[in-house]
Amino acid sequence: MSYQILGRTIKNEYIALTILGTLFSGAYAATRGGSVAKETKATPSVIEKVKEAIPLNAGSSEEEQLMDSIRKYIAEAEKEAGSSGKH
Repeated sequence: MSYQILGRTIKNEYIALTILGTLFSGAYAATRGGSVAKETKATPSVIEKVKEAIPLNAGSSEEEQLMDSIRKYIAEAEKEAGSSGKH
């Protein structure tokens, strides 16, 4: 038996082989491993980029104490986040 596809007569065998070939090719392409990226220089995290981009300059001793307390708070929060495990 055969089918008329786009005005051409195509046998069942060719249709079945085409479908199976497409199926197996797609499965092979989907399951093969991707390329392993070479280890490159570690890019800074978003937090590090923000720290570098925003300088914290104090104008008085009170502001300096405030900035120090903020830095300590951030360091403690980072330490706690690091010890609790990464997602």
